[in-house]
Amino acid sequence: MLDQQKINELRQQKIAPQKLFINGGWQAAISGQTIDIISPINGQVITTTADAGAEDVDRAVVAARAAFEKGSWANMAPAERKKIMLKAADLIEKNALELAVLGVRDNGTEIGMAFKAEPGSAAATIRFYAETIDKVYGEIAPTAGDVLGMIHREPVGVVGAIIPWNFPLMIAAWKLAPALATGNSVVMKPSETASLTLLRLAKLFSEAGLPDGVLNVVTGQGAVSGEALGLHNDVDVLVFTGSGFVGRKLLEYSARSNLKRVYLELGGKSPNIIFADAPDLAQAAKVSALGIFRNSGQVCVAGSRLLVQREIYDEFVEKLAKITETLRVGDPLDLNSNIGAINSEIQLEKNLAFAKQAINDGANLVTGGERILTESGGYYMAPTLFSNVTPDMKIHSEEVFGPILGVVSFDTEEEAIKLANSTDYGLASGVWTGNLSRAHKMVRAINAGVVHVNTYGGADNTVPLGGVKQSGNGVDKSLHALDKYINLKTAWVQL
Repeated sequence: MLDQQKINELRQQKIAPQKLFINGGWQAAISGQTIDIISPINGQVITTTADAGAEDVDRAVVAARAAFEKGSWANMAPAERKKIMLKAADLIEKNALELAVLGVRDNGTEIGMAFKAEPGSAAATIRFYAETIDKVYGEIAPTAGDVLGMIHREPVGVVGAIIPWNFPLMIAAWKLAPALATGNSVVMKPSETASLTLLRLAKLFSEAGLPDGVLNVVTGQGAVSGEALGLHNDVDVLVFTGSGFVGRKLLEYSARSNLKRVYLELGGKSPNIIFADAPDLAQAAKVSALGIFRNSGQVCVAGSRLLVQREIYDEFVEKLAKITETLRVGDPLDLNSNIGAINSEIQLEKNLAFAKQAINDGANLVTGGERILTESGGYYMAPTLFSNVTPDMKIHSEEVFGPILGVVSFDTEEEAIKLANSTDYGLASGVWTGNLSRAHKMVRAINAGVVHVNTYGGADNTVPLGGVKQSGNGVDKSLHALDKYINLKTAWVQL
């Protein structure tokens, strides 16, 4: 159980100015430039990070390449690599509360969720992939008797990983753990608004025994250090979670450089479909509210398009409104808060603009829609619910990435499917029904990487998370994520 007194003690700790983690040590940016880290809790500067330039990124990539070529990690016995990754997971758990509080001060996620979704999830993910190291085999091909065909799985080399600000530890682990498990070296670039826990993660991996140069963390502006990583000719694979705009840039950088493989998770506008025969409408309303309002809606799989069958529409909106109005927005380090802060003032302004546009478009504002707790100096927005939303409205088609939910009505299965698929995205979705046949039909019909049935969220590392259409390519989580970080090599031996 989380201890409020301990949380309060940790929040008072001063955070030293942060440097880049390159080749096992801490280094200032060559330019000497830094970035102020502003806490969304109160709008105050809590520390600085190094503002890496292209030269700093190059130093990190050179260190990663040297470590890979040396083989200090790639050629280490699988059992030894496994031990180091498991020790890193143990250290994350040992320092879990410190990591969670540090992350909340940096990005504003409510502490109850952050504790589970950040260090808790990261440790579990690292353990999951550590266990694959000595369990994933190569293959023997079915050849003629006078030929031996073997398929080797080899690490790609240097992986560049660009991590978003909403769940930096969790998402970093999704990329870092399989990359390390397959023997690669990594250069990680956190978001400039959520980098503190990833710098701490690098230190913990070093303490666990990860060789120098295998993991490097460079902080800085995406338009500078992110671009430099994308353009670097010695990065073999680039993985990214974030916006479609940046994803397109990274594909362009690949084309302009060495045609590195690029894997993208670009968010979504996920439909959550409530049929009249849902087994428990009260539960559906509760889970649907949490499916959009947790972490202030700053979740890539958030169920931001709620589709409700017309015969229960008014009843369901009423249930949803009552739940929404009971959610407490406040200091994310207060255990009594259900919802924390928006990550930055820029993101808050974007969210408020979406709410204003929805009103102008004719949607009915049921609750919320405004900035709150301004006296704190932080970035807070009331959970916002709109009814009478129509498919032509911007709030229905564009990813908001904030605590805003629009509710659309439908009559038939066919209409629900059409509405669900009427988006450029295809990351996640949800279906609530007591009809088993309908559930399976909807799973097949919805064009998304994940379809939840009678729930929303909660899938673990045993299943993949990936999108279709403009939600990206490739997957995080599950054994399938390993494929991004390996090359297949054929050995054809004449006997």
